[in-house]
Amino acid sequence: MMDQSCPGTVEPILEILDSKWMLLLLFELFNGTRRFGELRRKLQPISPKTLTDRLRLLEEKGIVTRTIFPGVPLHVEYELTSAGQGLQPIFAAMWTWTQEYGGYLKKGANEMNEEGEKASW
Repeated sequence: MMDQSCPGTVEPILEILDSKWMLLLLFELFNGTRRFGELRRKLQPISPKTLTDRLRLLEEKGIVTRTIFPGVPLHVEYELTSAGQGLQPIFAAMWTWTQEYGGYLKKGANEMNEEGEKASW
C-alpha cells in the first residue's frame, strides 16, 4: 500500500517529467554527454527555444550540468548529474510496466463502442 502523502512527495519529479519532450530528452541524455545540436537533431521537431527551456529547467533542478567550451565555434555540452542518473530506474520501471501492460492499453484505446466511448471491461 502506498503512503497517503505520496502524491505530494512525488510532485517535484512529476513537475520535471510532465513537460513535453522531457522524457525523450532525458532518455537521450542517459546515453551520454550531448551537445545542443545533437539533442536538437535527435528530438526533431523540437524548437531551439523549447529545448533551451527544458535544459535550463533540468539544470536548475540539478538533473544536468552544462559545460561551455570556449573557442570557435563555441560549443556547449549537457550531461546528467548523479541525481539525473538516479532517474534511470524510473525509466526502467516504466519500460517494464509497458512491456507487461502496454498491449492492454493499446487494445483498450482501440476498442470503442458505437458512441465513441471506451468499451467497459
